[in-house]
Amino acid sequence: MKHNRLIYTISIIGLAALIVMLIFTSPTDIGPFGVLLFFTTVYIVCYGIVAFLMQLFLRIAFKKNTFRNKDYLYAAVLAFGPIMLLMARSFGAINFWTTGLIILFLSLAEFLVYKRV
Repeated sequence: MKHNRLIYTISIIGLAALIVMLIFTSPTDIGPFGVLLFFTTVYIVCYGIVAFLMQLFLRIAFKKNTFRNKDYLYAAVLAFGPIMLLMARSFGAINFWTTGLIILFLSLAEFLVYKRV
C-alpha cells in the first residue's frame, strides 16, 4: 500500500509540474533539457494513471487486493506507450505502421517482463 501512495503522490506532483511547464514555457524557450524534463514528467504521470487503472482492473476482475512487484513492471512498460506515441506524433509519423510497431514493441517488452521476473 505504501508504494501505491508514493506513486500517486509523485504522479500528482508531476502533473502539477507538467501543467506549470505547459502554461509558462514553449518548446523553443525551454531547450533540450526542458524537453527531456517534459517527457519525463509525462511518463511519471502516465505511470501513475496506468498503475491506478491496473490496480482497479485487478480488484474488479480478479478480486486481488495486492499489487505484486511484477505488476509494477507491467505498469512501467505500458506507461511508455503514450510516450512513444507522443514522440512519433512530434515527428509527424503517426500512421498504421508506426502504431503497429509501437504495439509490437510494448508486447515484446511485456513478454520479456513475463519471462524474466
